Amino acid sequence: MIRLQNLTLQRGPQRLLEGAEMTLHAGHKAGLIGANGAGKSSLFALLRGELGPDAGDCHLPPDWRIAHMRQEVDDLERLAVDYVLDGDIHLRQVQRDLAAAEAAHDGTAIARLHSELDNADGYTADARARKLLAGLGFSNEQMDKRVGDFSGGWRMRLNLAQALMCPSDLLLLDEPTNHLDLDAILWLEEWLKSYPGTLLLISHDRDFLDAVVDHVAHLEQQKLTLYRGGYSAFERTRAERLAQQQQAYEKQQAQREHMEKYIARFKAQATKARQAQSRIKALERLEELAPAHVDSPFDFVFREADKISSPLLDMAEVQLGYGDKAVLQQVKLQLVPGARIGLLGPNGAGKSTLIKTLSGELTPLSGRLARGENLSIGYFAQHQLDSLDAKASPLLHLQRIAPSEREQTLRDFLGGFDFRGPRCDEAVQNFSGGEKARLALALIAWGKPNLLLLDEPTNHLDLEMRLALTMALQEFSGAVLVVSHDRHLLKSTTDEFLLVADGRIQPFDGDLEDYARWLVDFRARQQPQTPAAPAADKTDKRAQRQVAAALRQQLAPHKREADKLEKELSKLHEQLAKVEQRLGDSDIYEAARKDELRELLAEQARLKSREGELEESWMAALEQLEALEQQLAQAD
Repeated sequence: MIRLQNLTLQRGPQRLLEGAEMTLHAGHKAGLIGANGAGKSSLFALLRGELGPDAGDCHLPPDWRIAHMRQEVDDLERLAVDYVLDGDIHLRQVQRDLAAAEAAHDGTAIARLHSELDNADGYTADARARKLLAGLGFSNEQMDKRVGDFSGGWRMRLNLAQALMCPSDLLLLDEPTNHLDLDAILWLEEWLKSYPGTLLLISHDRDFLDAVVDHVAHLEQQKLTLYRGGYSAFERTRAERLAQQQQAYEKQQAQREHMEKYIARFKAQATKARQAQSRIKALERLEELAPAHVDSPFDFVFREADKISSPLLDMAEVQLGYGDKAVLQQVKLQLVPGARIGLLGPNGAGKSTLIKTLSGELTPLSGRLARGENLSIGYFAQHQLDSLDAKASPLLHLQRIAPSEREQTLRDFLGGFDFRGPRCDEAVQNFSGGEKARLALALIAWGKPNLLLLDEPTNHLDLEMRLALTMALQEFSGAVLVVSHDRHLLKSTTDEFLLVADGRIQPFDGDLEDYARWLVDFRARQQPQTPAAPAADKTDKRAQRQVAAALRQQLAPHKREADKLEKELSKLHEQLAKVEQRLGDSDIYEAARKDELRELLAEQARLKSREGELEESWMAALEQLEALEQQLAQAD
């Protein structure tokens, strides 16, 4: 297990942890969250042995193998697959020793080292490395390219694959999803769920945390607090505690008011698409958890455009691509004010190509692209962060596009993006990726756009800034077209999805869970087809009957279990409804009844936690029952 006792950790003059306590048992998967600069990466360095505690103790089993995702690439000449294999240090050492033994014709050493190679799964290593690379989006051709041939984001994917390749008891991952698209994130989730060791994960992706971790370690005010459950459970628990404070209550009321206005406007169209319903649920859930973010330093809106056109943009029979290479054919798309569109599709299908064309960075190869007279585009993409003036401050960047505006007005606006005091006047060259992304969004928000084109806007943004961006997009009255691996952002801000695949763009009738299933089918279709085995000349009817009988025997207990779970879930829903009815009584929030309120909130949290467990068990039981019924139908 990992045990921190009365731990103090300091970097230079800044004290990051003081008297911190935490115990994480072997096999647990924990998300490490906290504000930027709170000390998350320093805690990782401590666990890797690169830092020592300034006071207190940090205990790890001495025989634990630790793997971590490096942030730098030190060998650009290695082939991608070899670079990933280098992650297994023990395997590489055995291979070197074996090569030396073979050169020396040492038969005894050769026999021993072949045995070690087998124990290290060395004979399957290349296949395993290629499987990791495929899951992270690399094609077969890319696997045999030089590391130096890849861009910075793809090199980070190689570092992630290298960490996953390393056999480990403790895996430390710092923002592993930052450079991944949604497809690769879904694959990584499944890989991490089956990882047998202890996982400590820094991430700002709430859906990713919910899918992978069973604990959340919150670093705040130089302390570590360990919560059971995923990120949603952490939010609920923290919200219940903060709801006792007047400041949290007041901010919650303000957030509730604007969310209710938005939902009221949106519900009129809610029956048009399944994802519309999921969006309302997401917004209502966001409202419930608002107190957990009472201390967020971010609060901004996209300023309203002075004029607007309808449609803002219209494409018909357009062919998109680069030079002579067409990526998308026969594209038909009309964007009107109020449109909220999320782009889905596998890596390389053309999502960024579409956004670049809409923004004007690319010219259509053919077809018609008409822009509205009053079209004003706000375009966010990662490469635009590099176009910021490294020597200019956030204030100067804003003054250049608003030279006649009062300085204090600009400072107040930048404060909503957490550029305050001296930070407003500091050169961008000293900023982190997250700070540059915030500044780019600030410049877009000031520009009064009526069409937002957002290509992975949440890369490098922390959880609080992602929440602020979500709320600002909900308030925005123009059109939004977004590509994002942040499922919470997509669910909370889009009305419809377009699927970009196989050279076409078409409406996707489903939600993100449907897309995950589509993606599994798509990947299966991309695999080389193997010839079907010839059918047997004779079928053993007796064996078939025996199989069917055995399956029927298995069906009964599974059906009883599913019925039992459904009844228990129904009773729990009744209990939860009664608790929430009592919480809806305004008198319960009076100071004299604070103890009763605290008990009700605790009971609500317990019931919701149990609800999630029961729903998961019930769905699993139904899936197993359905699978058995399908097998029985085939056997009959």
